[in-house]
Amino acid sequence: MGMMQEFKEFAVKGNVVDLAVGVIIGAAFGKIVDSIVGDLVMPLVSAVIGKVDFTNLFVVLGAVPEGTAMTLDALKKVGVPVFAYGNFLTILVNFIILAFIIFLMIKQVNRLKREAPAAPAEPPATPEDVVLLREIRDSLKK
Repeated sequence: MGMMQEFKEFAVKGNVVDLAVGVIIGAAFGKIVDSIVGDLVMPLVSAVIGKVDFTNLFVVLGAVPEGTAMTLDALKKVGVPVFAYGNFLTILVNFIILAFIIFLMIKQVNRLKREAPAAPAEPPATPEDVVLLREIRDSLKK
């Protein structure tokens, strides 16, 4: 029973619950960023630069069997080694956008924290015994 009690205390600590919420929100946020990159940013990049699809940028590293289409999916299906740097570029763009969005969020939170300064705490009252000792000291000096 002791181990179950310890586990229960551990599992309901604020840090563990906060971390779990962060992971769940992070997973959902990752899908949003994937959509921003795939549905909004990449079409704009393609419109400006031309028809660019990063996921189909690759270098073939092995012999290609005859009749195999020169697409990434087809080459992977037949087992041809492929250096797929386009997929890496897509993931890198996702990361940069995600990091920038998180940077903006943290910057905003820090700005809000600075706007609401805490009231300065009053010094604690001097204990009564210290006050009495000071009075005795002062009376002895006279």
